[in-house]
Amino acid sequence: MEVRMKIHFTSLCHSDVYFWEARGQQPLFPRILGHEAGGVVESVGEGVTSLKPGDKVLPLFTGECGKCRHCRSTESNLCDLLRINLDRGVMLSDGKTRFSKDGRPIYHFVGTSTFSQYTVVHAGCVAKINQEAPLDKVCVLSCGISTGMGAALNVAKPTKGSTVAIFGLGTVGLAAAEGARIAGASRIIGIDINPNRFKNASKFGVTEFVNPQDHDKPIQEVLKEMTDGGVDRSIECTGVDISVTVSAFECVHDGWGVAVLVSLPNKDDLFKTNPVNFLQGRTLTGTFFGNYKPLSDIPSVVEKYMNKELEVEKFITHKVSLFDINKAFDYMLKGESLRCIIDMDA
Repeated sequence: MEVRMKIHFTSLCHSDVYFWEARGQQPLFPRILGHEAGGVVESVGEGVTSLKPGDKVLPLFTGECGKCRHCRSTESNLCDLLRINLDRGVMLSDGKTRFSKDGRPIYHFVGTSTFSQYTVVHAGCVAKINQEAPLDKVCVLSCGISTGMGAALNVAKPTKGSTVAIFGLGTVGLAAAEGARIAGASRIIGIDINPNRFKNASKFGVTEFVNPQDHDKPIQEVLKEMTDGGVDRSIECTGVDISVTVSAFECVHDGWGVAVLVSLPNKDDLFKTNPVNFLQGRTLTGTFFGNYKPLSDIPSVVEKYMNKELEVEKFITHKVSLFDINKAFDYMLKGESLRCIIDMDA
């Protein structure tokens, strides 16, 4: 059930930086990072019937076995067998790696390891896409953009004319804003401490901006004052501090407000709020990969791009060769990029 593929383009996601820095989890090195990519199937292993050499595909950090209770459910995308495993650095079939150097194993990363010109992935984590799709564009749909957009469209589900607060204006946050715009939200308030991110956010539907550092009161209180008691929906995409999650929850309106947690918290974080906030009708929920089923739904997201219903080019700010991959990390650490495409053939 394994597929060997040639990676043509991969992009740098903030999660790669998060695990490179070994924040919030047990470090596992040496390891090949990378999980947002596009490639072509080179060969398939025993038992693989859904893919063949030459297929254009997106490797995915989470999978779909099609058999477990989660895969059979219309309410879940958390496959029992193939859901993301942050600590496993080996293949499921034999507990060994497919990478090595001088006889020493090099570990996999979330089942994909796309910072390699060739990689081996479980077939249940490989989505076959339109053969005409440009891999240097649609590769970004295999993680961040789908996660943010799905958080808005599939989970928050803002109604037409509603007010949405987006915490964090990186790629995932801007994708969430794009989803809120598509859903018809009339006010999309972007919250970020980096004022440079405000410049281009209007392209993604953001109508107003708030920098928490400009205020001497909690940001949830600022938002409540701006929106007559609170926003209808909020989506937290920062992963900076658990206090931001608290703010995202407490800024939604009582009676109907919904807050959606998208970003990765640190493993020891604890969420703390007054239980009365729940009793008054506020909802806190989370989402994994925007609630998209990896193999069933992602090909249709690619089709939205092919049909010009979704624009991904505005998320792509830089492009480098594999030789210059460290520049991609520099761009992200300096807050200068949204998505940097890494050309694996250059």
